[in-house]
Parts: sequence; structure tokens; C-alpha cells
Amino acid sequence: QVQLVESGGGSVQAGGSLRLSCKASGASNLYMAWFRQAPGREREGVAAIHSDGTKRYEDSVKGRFTISQDNAKNTVFLQMNSLKPEDSAMYYCVSSSLRQTPSTWLRPDEYDSWGQGTQVTVSS
Repeated sequence: QVQLVESGGGSVQAGGSLRLSCKASGASNLYMAWFRQAPGREREGVAAIHSDGTKRYEDSVKGRFTISQDNAKNTVFLQMNSLKPEDSAMYYCVSSSLRQTPSTWLRPDEYDSWGQGTQVTVSS
């Protein structure tokens, strides 16, 4: 069973940066992604990466967020720059044993493992 442990959340002012980390154990060659959920809103995909390096981003974070991975350490990172108050949410690291497509990677149900979440709060 895959276990995902996130770290790196916190509180910053608008325009600041944070770097989230997610260490996976129990499997490798996973399709990894970051989702977020703010109070009263649905979960939404933010960024995803396959073990071959293919990356995808949700439109609102393109140019500001960068997803990367260290395959040797089974760790995925989300570098978040130019943060905005609307980026405030609980961020979840998720994984799937199946490669996702451009039409499926944003669907929460496609992922079978979820981390406990890490809070990101951006103040104006």
C-alpha cells in the first residue's frame, strides 16, 4: 500500500513562495499529483507528474507553480511562487498506479492514495 507524507505548508504573504514535498513509500513509478481544497469548494487538481517526467498544470497556476521529482528518493515537490490569496487551501499529495491522460488527471477519483494534507495560507 502506498503511503504519502506531505510537508512544507505554511503561511505567507501574497507574492511569497512555498515549497511542498511529498515522500512516497510502498511503490514506485507512480503518477503523482497535487490537489487542493479550500473551505466550501471542491477539490481541484493543481499539478501532476509521471515518473518519466511528463508534467501537467492547472491553468491558474501555470507560470507560478513548478512540479518536480526526485525518483531516487521517491519524492515529489511543488514549488509555488507568486502566491495569491486564492491559492490558500489544504494541499494533498496523491498517487495513481496508472498513467493519467490530459482528460483524466484532474479527476480526484483517478487517484487511489492520498496524503494527510498540508495547509497553505496566503494573506493579502
